[in-house]
Amino acid sequence: MYIIMLGAPGTGKGTIGNEICKKYNLVHLATGDIFRDEMKRKTELGMKAEEYISKGELVPDSVTIKMVEGKLDKLDNVLLDGFPRTIPQAEALNEYLNKTNKKITAVINLNVPDEDIIKRTSSRVICSNKDCGASYNTIFMPPKVEGICDICGSPLIKRKDDNPETIKERLQVYYKNTKPLIEFYEKMGLLESIYINIYSETTKEDTTKKAVEIIEKRK
Repeated sequence: MYIIMLGAPGTGKGTIGNEICKKYNLVHLATGDIFRDEMKRKTELGMKAEEYISKGELVPDSVTIKMVEGKLDKLDNVLLDGFPRTIPQAEALNEYLNKTNKKITAVINLNVPDEDIIKRTSSRVICSNKDCGASYNTIFMPPKVEGICDICGSPLIKRKDDNPETIKERLQVYYKNTKPLIEFYEKMGLLESIYINIYSETTKEDTTKKAVEIIEKRK
């Protein structure tokens, strides 16, 4: 099973993606997590990625595609979070799936107003324990104890790129490079079969339920 999560940064792809992975026993493959791991280990790819991410820009397709395909070679049941983000990435994914005789089960797009994204993302905090990686929101989904992870008890930290200025830049980059994916899938005749637009202004439970209903129809 291959599920693709689409949506601008801060729409809740990670949160909803985690719920879907729990239900279907999928590997949550988030390009953001891959990049952060590479940057932490100061690999060549990580250093290249950091140059762009620190400025709110997308990592070049050539780097992203190589990293994702390397992961997909070892996996059969995956939820892709943050990939594809551009037409070249989508084309590369299609080519890869065709060669490996695999197919996409569903593509789920989370659509949230920009003002809500900015408010939500700028108030996000994450667990400092990389093995945990839990995410919280001081406004919408706060931890039980301020500044402390509910799961492992580690301190919560704020990502450097979770500030209003960088978020606005990331949204501009998204609309320029990623939103055309909707037209890409539509032109391929895949809109009705794999593209679904879910408005995530409702609760996490409501959105997850809608996503599961979509997947069940397309399994």
